[in-house]
Amino acid sequence: MPENTKVFTYEAEGLAYTVTVYEEAGAFYADITVGEGAMDVNAIYFGDEDFSGSSESLKGPLNMNGASLDGEKVQWDAATELSRPGLGPEGEDKETYLQTGDTMTVELDAASLDDISIFGIRATSTTTEEGSIKAVSGDPQEPEEPEEPTYEKVFFGEEFSDTGFPLSGAYILDEEPDPNPYNNLALPEGTEPTFENYLSFYLSDEVGGDPAALESVVFYGTDPDGNPQELFRLDAPEGGFEDADDVLAAYDEALMDMAETSGEDLMAALSLEDDGSAEIGADSDPEVEDIDLA
Repeated sequence: MPENTKVFTYEAEGLAYTVTVYEEAGAFYADITVGEGAMDVNAIYFGDEDFSGSSESLKGPLNMNGASLDGEKVQWDAATELSRPGLGPEGEDKETYLQTGDTMTVELDAASLDDISIFGIRATSTTTEEGSIKAVSGDPQEPEEPEEPTYEKVFFGEEFSDTGFPLSGAYILDEEPDPNPYNNLALPEGTEPTFENYLSFYLSDEVGGDPAALESVVFYGTDPDGNPQELFRLDAPEGGFEDADDVLAAYDEALMDMAETSGEDLMAALSLEDDGSAEIGADSDPEVEDIDLA
């Protein structure tokens, strides 16, 4: 989802929808998604927080006369006709007729997201008792950014055995152990253990890592018994990674694939079931000093 986003919601008996307004490549769009019920979206309206001045309106059955927000008459800055009322011969196949789960994208004539603080929909053939709506939504929500996954340890592997056992590379911990007799590498104190930060530290002068040398990146957590557990691996493509951006792009793609496969949130996707194949127990996880660190 684009960074610049506003989400409007509307709920009535028999109908619920969201409108996600966003900027993309310099243009502004609204994704209208029906969560419950159905409606034929005939016109859309939007305005800013200033209700002074003349109001845009469409004639006849597409007007928003009488629409208000918190008891105050709305002044609309833009109004766009999408279709005429009535499903006609197309019936439920009409392009502007949205049912539960459907989304329609409309380009908006706006110069900034600041111009859009209220959003209105004039719809007919709705599943509300009245059969039509003049819906007004305000107080848009800015969606929260999902939290970046964090890891207790990441291995930047440059060589593995035929069985996949790490042979050389750089283990990096989220925190430096105290004491640290083996001089284990760890993120600088206070650094959030996200993969981007691990990668940045791997590439720093202190470690001297090279993305092109990576064969695979291994991510670790802890199993319920407190033992190190491999969560997943990010294998380099044929020909290797070109640079740090290439590694991050592959990582983001891997997370998206896991989230889609699991059908759950991102962190749940990383909490793989312990089938014994991914776990590295205390006896099999080599100490950092036993391998050739980059």
